[in-house]
Amino acid sequence: MSMLTPPGMGGKYRITGNTYPRMRRPRNRRKLVLSAGAAVVALGLAGWGTLQLIDVFTGGDGTANAAARPKTCPSPTASTPVKALPKPAAIKVNIYNATPRSGLAKAAADELKKRGFAIGKVDNAPAAYDKKVPGTGILLGGPTAMNGSFPVLGTQLPGAATKTDTRSTADVDLIIGTKFKAFSTPAAAATALTALTKPSPAPSTC
Repeated sequence: MSMLTPPGMGGKYRITGNTYPRMRRPRNRRKLVLSAGAAVVALGLAGWGTLQLIDVFTGGDGTANAAARPKTCPSPTASTPVKALPKPAAIKVNIYNATPRSGLAKAAADELKKRGFAIGKVDNAPAAYDKKVPGTGILLGGPTAMNGSFPVLGTQLPGAATKTDTRSTADVDLIIGTKFKAFSTPAAAATALTALTKPSPAPSTC
């Protein structure tokens, strides 16, 4: 056996020239695969843990968590309450007939009196309105009547137009127009008045 033959080679290989054979241990592929898989799992766990920590410190407002959480809607709240309206007994109504039908103003006055309104003048309409009211009627009064007497009296005659003048008194005029047939039924008028005095819930945003 040559002096250049490595121990254990048993003379099987002979070294010639200046090159020596490299002695390597056979690679264990299974260990490499397992090591790579363990590294992937470790990286995944580390990423998941990082996301959990982010949710803890940010209150869980991440995009993924926000999409997964059920949407909650605020409870409906009532809108601003309607200003207190006067009672029918506190409203003095002057009734004028602007139609060709005779006796209409008195009949209307009698009906409104039954419903609790205070009645003032009852007569034919002045020249400025006589036979010039094409609708069901006009409610005419001072500026303060817009948010007081008009809404209450309007429940008796839906569709009546409203108009203000320069009077300083609290009374209002009901000028009956040519399309007038009858007042609302007492039940319908009461329902409309209740709706005016109760606030409605604010619309939902959900």
